[in-house]
Amino acid sequence: MQNQKLSTKRITIFEGKKIRRVYNEKTETWYFSVVDIISALTESVNPTDYLKKLRKRDLELASYIGTNCPQVEMITETGKNRKTLAGNPEHLFRIIQSIPSKKAEPIKIWLAKVGYERIQETTNPEKSINRGRTNWQRMGRSEKWIQQRMMGQEIRNKLTDYWKNNKVKEKDEYAILTNIIHQEWSDLTVKEHKKFKGLKTENLRDHMTDAELVFTALAELSTRQIAETMESKGLEENKIPARKGGRIAKNARKELESKTDKKVISRSNYLPKKVKEIN
Repeated sequence: MQNQKLSTKRITIFEGKKIRRVYNEKTETWYFSVVDIISALTESVNPTDYLKKLRKRDLELASYIGTNCPQVEMITETGKNRKTLAGNPEHLFRIIQSIPSKKAEPIKIWLAKVGYERIQETTNPEKSINRGRTNWQRMGRSEKWIQQRMMGQEIRNKLTDYWKNNKVKEKDEYAILTNIIHQEWSDLTVKEHKKFKGLKTENLRDHMTDAELVFTALAELSTRQIAETMESKGLEENKIPARKGGRIAKNARKELESKTDKKVISRSNYLPKKVKEIN
């Protein structure tokens, strides 16, 4: 499992509880955090300790988990990636049946549904688009913002497709190039921009204003077109169009700011009021 390609890291929700999951592209299977599932089932203040006691009490289950449930890299509350015990829906059904909980059946039905989302979206991409739109609507985003966000994501996808086809390694190198583009157009690193908005583990783009989304899209569109013209390959060559593309958006940003006397980079975010107060 450790050597298989894992991607599409996401957080999904069961009855208000966050469940981390990772999609295995090779086997076309979702793997969910076992501890998160236990937390949702039991509402234990220490689901990790609950799991340890469960394995000690049920040796057959402990053997099953040890044989079938791999350690998968998932994001933590602090934003770092850590190896986490994970299982696909079949593995989790076996664990769930060992836990006395009135939520056992509801979570099984939920797993059966969300465990196959990605397969459905691969054969019918419209499902993914519609689901994203629905989620943003539930979060209170305007139709104008949603359209801008979706357009920006399409531009982003085309850029990462170019990188993927031209010897840029996923994850670390994508992040390096993205940060170069972002810092060029905004004068802030992605981390600095998130901090400026009071964000922690949240997706920065989901908390951008219309203007921030527009300039991010302009920077990434320009980067891809310059990279295609230069036929850039690999990380080092692609740093050049990343800087140039970001600079194009930066010049446009400065021009707009000079005409409106208003900064594009904003502290505005879409965090719930309670979270804002904590930050």
